[in-house]
Order: sequence, then structure tokens, then C-alpha cells
Amino acid sequence: MLLEALRQEVLDANLELVRQGLVIDTFGNASGVDRAQGLVVIKPSGVAYDAMRAADLVVTALDGRIVEGSLRPSSDLDTHLELYRAFPGIGGVVHTHSHFATVWAQARRSVPCLGTTHADYFHGAIPLTDPMTAEEIADAYEANTGKVIVRAFEGIDPLEMPAVLVANHGPFAWGKSPKQAARHGFILEEVARMAFHAMTLNPSAEPISSALLDRHYYRKHGAKATYGQA
Repeated sequence: MLLEALRQEVLDANLELVRQGLVIDTFGNASGVDRAQGLVVIKPSGVAYDAMRAADLVVTALDGRIVEGSLRPSSDLDTHLELYRAFPGIGGVVHTHSHFATVWAQARRSVPCLGTTHADYFHGAIPLTDPMTAEEIADAYEANTGKVIVRAFEGIDPLEMPAVLVANHGPFAWGKSPKQAARHGFILEEVARMAFHAMTLNPSAEPISSALLDRHYYRKHGAKATYGQA
């Protein structure tokens, strides 16, 4: 069986989405990429999480060709592949329909960075894609979903902003590994929940200052990070 270690990582990331309450039924998916071999491991389509095994996961090439697996890959495969091709620094992608992040996506609102919890993980507001056109929806819908995400990241470092809201759809998150991607998906949901309630209490709430944003983000990330242990 190909990529046994990565298969287990991807299975664990998928199950973490369930444990954190980010998916229900068979919604959502997680994947991981082996850059050296140019192969992606992803959840099979429509398989219940409680029945899923590492052997059920599907291995594909970065061009979408099935390399190993008897089940159909997630219907979102082409979106994941677009992200892996466009963002070479990432190693895992998750997609959920988690409640609060999806509420912001359906409202076509980016999640504003209102406080330091958000700033610890995301360097600014969570981007929102443009709505997809009828032509993009009709032809190669999943690949075009990835392309509208990539367009939303012009001028944005995807490692400093490891999440996005697809307009009228829901969130995608990523990281250097499938485990980190799942963690970012969980943190995205938490900051989306916080922002929803903060804006409910104070609809005029202003985003965090750039000075405080940078202070909190860069104490956890980058060459001069001071948070945690060496």
C-alpha cells in the first residue's frame, strides 16, 4: 500500500474534523500531499467517518490521475489539487461546513480580525472569494472553486493566512501537514464564532490595529517568534 504514513496522517486529520465538531454526516474532507513523489492522499467520497480506514483513502497524482484506491476520491479533489499546485509550501488541506465559518461565507463576509486570538493564527481578515460565475459553476466546478481561492490570494501569503471562505459555500484551511490543516480549520471556526458574537454585541466593532496584529502574529510565527519552547 502506497504512502502508509501519509495515509494515517490524513485519516487522523479527517477524524479530527469529526472530533472537533467541524463536520456532520459525510460532509467535509482532508487530504495530504507527498511533494517528493507528487502524490496526494484524500478521503473517499461519501464514506462515513466511523467506517473509514486508512486503506480506504485514495491516492492520486497532482494532475488528478488515480494512482491507488478502489473508491472514488472526494468530490472536492480538484479543489485540493488546485491549492497544492498554487501553494507549494502547504502539505495538507481540509474543507468543512463548520457552522460559524459557513455563516460568514453564506453572508459573503470576510471574518474581520477583531482581537488577538484571531491575530495569533491568521495575519488579518479571513479572505472571501468572489462569487463563482455561471460558467465557472457549469464547467469544472471543483477545479474552478480552487481557482477562485487562488485569485483571492493575490498579494497574500497562504502560509500567513492558512484559510479562506468560498462565497456561498464554506471554509477551506491548510497547513504544512494534514494535522496542522485540521487545527487551522478548528481555529478558524472558533474565531468566526467569536467575531459573529462580537459583531452582534457591537455592529460597529473595528478591526484590531496593525501594530497589535503584527505583535501577536509574529510572536508565534517567523524567525523571531518567541512563543512556546525552543
